Amino acid sequence: MKEINFNNKTFSLVTNSESGQVDDKTIFKYKQDGNLVTADYFGGSVKYGKIIAHLCNDELDMLYQCITTDNELKAGKAIAKISINKDNKIKLSLNWQWLNNTKETGVSEYIEL
Repeated sequence: MKEINFNNKTFSLVTNSESGQVDDKTIFKYKQDGNLVTADYFGGSVKYGKIIAHLCNDELDMLYQCITTDNELKAGKAIAKISINKDNKIKLSLNWQWLNNTKETGVSEYIEL
């Protein structure tokens, strides 16, 4: 896989598990400095969210947190597999877990806009 650069890339949701917070109105704006990758996200049911991740080869090891439009604070962790689609856009396939008492898990996919 070619070297991936997330700096100034924007992503949106393709699919999400039912227990996920993000929807198709949520936008992610990424930055990168070496193997440190961060993102701000907002829209839909998310008032504001933040991702911090470590880039290693074709994966992002992520921690994320957000405040919803219902003023609920949520946090989770994920491993995102990185791939490039036929249109040369970055695709992220996440296996994630909420860090609350229920520890719900899910999968989601995001595509570079």
